[in-house]
Amino acid sequence: MRGTPVENDHENNARVFKAFCDVNRLKIIEMLQSGEKCACVILENVDISQPTLSHRMKVLCDSGIVLPRKAGKWTHYSISEEGRNYAIELLRRLTDVTAAECFTERCCE
Repeated sequence: MRGTPVENDHENNARVFKAFCDVNRLKIIEMLQSGEKCACVILENVDISQPTLSHRMKVLCDSGIVLPRKAGKWTHYSISEEGRNYAIELLRRLTDVTAAECFTERCCE
């Protein structure tokens, strides 16, 4: 996640929305609101297996919303301020109807 959303960067922008499209990923994001958490703590608080947690965390990290930090055999996770701001700006830009280009070709008139 980097800076302002690129208008036609659909692949990366889709990763941001994918991060928010799973109940367990949303629970994990809520847990991280209070600060960095070890994977072991996250695992204790969501009803999923360790391999499933690894997959969920990969999606969150790939989106840029969450940052990993290795500490010994464990990984600690936190919300990325840059990723958070990117997601907010992306949603704002995509839902700004005043700035949208017209893709209608007047085929219905």
